[in-house]
Amino acid sequence: MKAVILAAGQGTRMGPLTRNRPKVMLPVANMPLLSHVILSARDAGIREFVLVVGFGQEIIKRYFGDGSSMNVSIEYAHQEEQLGTADAVRSAKGFVKDRFLMLNGDIIVNSAHIKNMVKQSRDVVITARRVDNPSEFGVLEVEDDRVLRIIEKPEKPPTNLANAGIYVFPLAIFDAINKTKLSTRKEYEITESLQFLIDEGMDVGFLTLSGNWLDIGRPWDLLDANEHFLSGLKPGIKGEIEPLATLKGNVSVGEGTIIRNGAYIVGPVIIGKNCDIGPNCYIRPGSSIGDDVRIGNAVEIKNSIIMNGTHIGHLSYVGDSIIGERCNFGAGTKVANLRHDDRTIRVRLKGKLTDSGRRKLGTIMGDDVHTGINCMINVGAVVESGAMIAPGELVK
Repeated sequence: MKAVILAAGQGTRMGPLTRNRPKVMLPVANMPLLSHVILSARDAGIREFVLVVGFGQEIIKRYFGDGSSMNVSIEYAHQEEQLGTADAVRSAKGFVKDRFLMLNGDIIVNSAHIKNMVKQSRDVVITARRVDNPSEFGVLEVEDDRVLRIIEKPEKPPTNLANAGIYVFPLAIFDAINKTKLSTRKEYEITESLQFLIDEGMDVGFLTLSGNWLDIGRPWDLLDANEHFLSGLKPGIKGEIEPLATLKGNVSVGEGTIIRNGAYIVGPVIIGKNCDIGPNCYIRPGSSIGDDVRIGNAVEIKNSIIMNGTHIGHLSYVGDSIIGERCNFGAGTKVANLRHDDRTIRVRLKGKLTDSGRRKLGTIMGDDVHTGINCMINVGAVVESGAMIAPGELVK
């Protein structure tokens, strides 16, 4: 069975993090989200993949190629415009010859669940997950073990089974997609296509999700996913550790990286290739440091994602933050990550304030940002790519 992975969207709700890359290429534990999705399916026994690409497709193709580096084979289908999930699946029509698994490039589930899905003999299998607030989701209306309808955000949900957006489809789904009309959101919805199959009498069942579920919808979801994958990190030292540096717990250090004297690193922490760390810095658990990163003297990093090529100069603090590529922090740049009133932190995305639900959240920073000395960045601040922050400036 092939897996079709939808990876064409930009991910505008991720703020500046997706200005220069598609959402599925955002790093978690120093690997793109899409890598984790592919590996989960590969561990379930799937070896053939079709990636539906669009925005930033060159970045995806350059990174994954033909898939041989991951011991899989990858083909690419192109979605001209991002017109919904049904339209994305339609793009893969010429690439599949039999039943296939459909995954989203920003939703990660465990390989055991995928293995159970592909074992099912039913015409269609839908992944469902039990939720406490079903009125906020597409909800399955079921009779025994058959799906009768998928109802979007019902006022009175018939069940607490939310549609998780992972399916096993027959080839008949393509005929159903051709009958699907544009929704009020101006998209072709795969749930409407599914309803055609149900109405035609196909055997449509569901499998309740078991194990972990990681749906990356907002920037701070990356921190949760990062923590999840780092919890299973295997330690490995390929770089140079100077004699007075201290590494505790599970710490992974890439080739060409030097950890200088006085550095104190508490795992789980992953550090990429060709980094210069220290001296006398403190990297706390839950941190992912990309390739070619510089962490200077008296810098503290806590539970953060630092992308490739970023330099965080001396006397700086970064906590619970996501920092883009090639940023440069002037000395004494401080990122706040906790409100004085201890309330959850709100973030402005696409012009609207959204409650992150997190007590601790620092900054969401795009690529190529430069800060002057003694800058202060407030909780939940979004910093656009290419911003130049003056010395002593407060960013709210």
